[in-house]
Amino acid sequence: MKYPELLKFEDIVARLDEFDTIIDARSPSEYALDHLPNAINCPVLDDAERVLVGTTYKQVGAFEAKKIGAAIVARNISKHLEALWQDKPREWRPLVYCWRGGNRSGSMAHILAKVGWPVVQLDGGYKEYRHYVAAALEQAPQLDFRVVCGTTGSGKSRLLQTLEAVGAQVLDLEQLAAHRGSVLGRLPSHPQPTQKMFESAVWDRLRRFDPARPVFVESESKKVGELRVPAALIERMRASSCISLQLSRPHRVQLLMEDYAHFTQDAGALNEQLGYLTSLHGKEKIAAWQALANDGRMAELVDALLAEHYDPAYLRSIHRNFPQLAQGQVLDLPGIAPEDFRAAALSLHTA
Repeated sequence: MKYPELLKFEDIVARLDEFDTIIDARSPSEYALDHLPNAINCPVLDDAERVLVGTTYKQVGAFEAKKIGAAIVARNISKHLEALWQDKPREWRPLVYCWRGGNRSGSMAHILAKVGWPVVQLDGGYKEYRHYVAAALEQAPQLDFRVVCGTTGSGKSRLLQTLEAVGAQVLDLEQLAAHRGSVLGRLPSHPQPTQKMFESAVWDRLRRFDPARPVFVESESKKVGELRVPAALIERMRASSCISLQLSRPHRVQLLMEDYAHFTQDAGALNEQLGYLTSLHGKEKIAAWQALANDGRMAELVDALLAEHYDPAYLRSIHRNFPQLAQGQVLDLPGIAPEDFRAAALSLHTA
C-alpha cells in the first residue's frame, strides 16, 4: 500500500483507537478549541507563523507566502521528528490531520511516509471530523440509561464516581463539563471546555459504551454551566428509567460542606455567587444569606439554601423532566462514608 494513505473519518472511526499516535498539525489556538480524542498538538505553523504566512499571502502573493511557509513548516516538522519520534519503530502507525486535510497535514504526512511509517492522513481534516461528531450527536444514543436523581447534596456525583470505580459504565456530564451544574457549580482554577470540546468528549464516551450493559448518568438539565448537553441525549435520558437517591438533610449539608470547601472557606467568593440569585429571592434574603457567610455560619447557610432554593427548584422540575422517576428504584444512603457509596454502587452494578 502506498503511504500516506488518505481516508475519510467515517472510514477510520471504528478503528480510531488502533492508531499509535493521533497528530493534530494545526496551530495551538485551533487545538485548544477542540481536537480529536487523545490527539497531541504538533503544529507545523504556530499561531504567529500562521498569521505571517496568511498576511504574506494577502499582501504579497501566494508564491512568496508558500516560500516562507515551506521553510517554517520544514523546520517545525524537523523539530517534532527529533523531539518525539526518533524512537518509533517501523510499525508505528500515526494519524495526521489539520483543518481541512490540506497542506499542513499533507506536508507532515508526506515526510513521515518518506521515513517509512504507515501514516494515514485524515481526508477533510478536523472539519470532516467535526461534521461527523455533530451528526452523530443529533441521533439519540441507543443505550440503556439509568438516571440517578436526587436533591442537591444527595451524593449523585460521588455515586457515579464509585460506580465507575467498581466497573460500571458511567457518563459523568458534570466531569466532562468541568462544572457541578448549579449557581455554585463553577470549579476553582478549572475553566469549562469549549462547547465543541465538550461535545467531542461526550461523543467519545458514548462510542465506547457496550449497548448490552446499562449506562449510569445524572439527571442533568439542558445546560451544565455554560455548556449545552446535546438535545438528542437529553431526550433519551428523560425517557429512561430512574434511580431516586435519598440522603438525610444533615448528611447533605455535611457533603456539600466537603465538596464546596472552596466556597465555604471563602465568604467573598461565595457571596459573589449568591448575588446571582437576587432576581429569584430578592435583596433582603440574599443579604441575610451573605451575612451568614460573613459570620462563618456556613452549615446554617447551606441548610437554608437547600430548604429555600435548591429543594423547591428540584421538586418543581424533576417529575416534569424525568417522568419515570415515580416508578424508579429508591436507593437510601445511610451516610456519606466511602463504604456507603461503595455498597450502593455494588447494589446497582450487580443488579
